[in-house]
Amino acid sequence: MKTAYASIQTSLTVTVIVGLFFIGLGYLNSKKTTNNKNYIVGDRDENIFSLTASLTASALGAWILFGPASAATWGGIGAVTGYALGTAAPMVFLYNFGPKIRKEFPNGLTLTGFIKKRFGLGVLKITLFLILFYLTIFLIAEVTAIASLLNFISQVPLWITAGVTLMICLLYILRGGFKLSIITDKYQFSFIILIIIASVFIILGNIDLSSYETIKKNSPNLIDINYLPNYTAGLTFFIAVAATNLFHQGNWQRVFSAKNNSILKSSLIYSSIIVFFIVFWMGYSGLISYSLNSKVIPDLAFFDLILNNNSSLVIIGILILALSLTLSTIDTLINAISSLIIVDGTQINRSLSGKEIKTKANIIILLLSLLVFILASRGYSILYLFLLADLLCCSAVITIFYGFFNKKVNSKLAASSIYCGLIFGLLFFPNIDFQSSILVGNLFSLDYFNSFVKMNLLFISFLVSLLAPLIVLFIYSLRNSFR
Repeated sequence: MKTAYASIQTSLTVTVIVGLFFIGLGYLNSKKTTNNKNYIVGDRDENIFSLTASLTASALGAWILFGPASAATWGGIGAVTGYALGTAAPMVFLYNFGPKIRKEFPNGLTLTGFIKKRFGLGVLKITLFLILFYLTIFLIAEVTAIASLLNFISQVPLWITAGVTLMICLLYILRGGFKLSIITDKYQFSFIILIIIASVFIILGNIDLSSYETIKKNSPNLIDINYLPNYTAGLTFFIAVAATNLFHQGNWQRVFSAKNNSILKSSLIYSSIIVFFIVFWMGYSGLISYSLNSKVIPDLAFFDLILNNNSSLVIIGILILALSLTLSTIDTLINAISSLIIVDGTQINRSLSGKEIKTKANIIILLLSLLVFILASRGYSILYLFLLADLLCCSAVITIFYGFFNKKVNSKLAASSIYCGLIFGLLFFPNIDFQSSILVGNLFSLDYFNSFVKMNLLFISFLVSLLAPLIVLFIYSLRNSFR
């Protein structure tokens, strides 16, 4: 039986105390929302600190404790850099797109509002499905991550953590919506920053300060510029994370909530820098961990370093960090899904309309939370579904945002290009064992493909899902130029 770092009582006590703190904080600082618009984007008066804190806290989740370090153990410094750039890149893209869409939609609530006006109902329905699928998978991933972490640290049963975490979040986010999310994000952001900085000192203080030399000596391939996975892994993570987060409704809520464009731009720049360094550090800790112990479990590479002295203070700090990361992300996701139901509910079901739409949205969120609870309690690995959700969003990102600038991209062309991205991306998207795909190894024998294709199916699938729509748009533009 595995050794626990802390007792179940300790972990649950910390969880409940942190949860009660945020619930109380939310209720004490909240103003009663007067209408659905206020519930979705608040008062549209967020300043630089609140917006930077919220963008950062919402972009980071419990996944940063597992994903970047795990990726580093097989993808090297390239994967770390790609992960960090990919997580920060949406802020840079929003720096350009955000003010322009705010200008066209001064009272905007969602990205889907722009899509509906620009491309019509057909493309709206496609992208609405992609966005809701992605947000739901993200929600399952976050609850699974915190449940797995408490199970690892204290052997807390998965269902207990999943249930408690969801209840904590639902108790405050369904009452106050976006504004409460912003309020709690500021405190969660502060906890995250302080504990991440502390982790830097703890890890670098317990090993040889020349940790780069340790990596270079024990795992030179992970920092070798000639090591191909450094590049393919880095590009894969960059494409997947950057493209997908442009469709994150939580990000667009924050774009529309800024007091003015100057505040929005400053907040996006600050948050992108903070996010980059945090994700890069978490990935770099994986490089250090793997160099010191090549048998480390990839997902637990960060914890192998930070928890090696069994300090109660460190364990409590990690629990607070994990809960802050999780709650900031979960409340953003829940409010994002709820806002899409309120704004575009009639595209899902005609009954989702009227004065009671917020109540109906809350009922759907509660039912969805039950599904999330069931799946997270089983501890399934949702990485594969997460990657699939990323691929689906990648197939639409070029069309939607290129179409913003090129008015010649009509509804029919937009839908065709998105479907091409979906079809060709899925042909190369690897099976659950990552050894073959629909096209490679099924429709055609593996013998027909070289080793690069067989070893980089995930990378190729994302690349194809981006390029296929671009090629369709280019061919259409070329054809029109000869008319």
